[in-house]
Amino acid sequence: QVQLVESGGGLVQAGGSLRLSCAASGGTFSSYVMGWFRQAPGKEREFVAGITRSGRSTNLADSVKGRFTISRDNAKNTVYLQMNSLEPEDTAVYYCAGRLSAILTTTPGLFGSWGQGTQVTVSS
Repeated sequence: QVQLVESGGGLVQAGGSLRLSCAASGGTFSSYVMGWFRQAPGKEREFVAGITRSGRSTNLADSVKGRFTISRDNAKNTVYLQMNSLEPEDTAVYYCAGRLSAILTTTPGLFGSWGQGTQVTVSS
């Protein structure tokens, strides 16, 4: 399985932007569907965004549509999450995940590779 390392989290004011990156190693990155999930304190891990192996198709949670964008660069083995118009409700630990499959899914249990997470805190 591919190893994943997230970066780019931090503290930002409401309305601000952050760009998360997830670098992959140890596998054929272009064989993996990639996703971003988040988990707030006391809540279950939830799907945020997903992208197919080629990057041509994406899927976003309703709560982030119009604000977040997922993209990938297979030459750099990296997937990104651009987050704009951030809200305090977006505060969570954000996880990058990879699935060795062609099928895009929102189910965390179907992803076999996970990063360690990066904290995003949005102040009001």
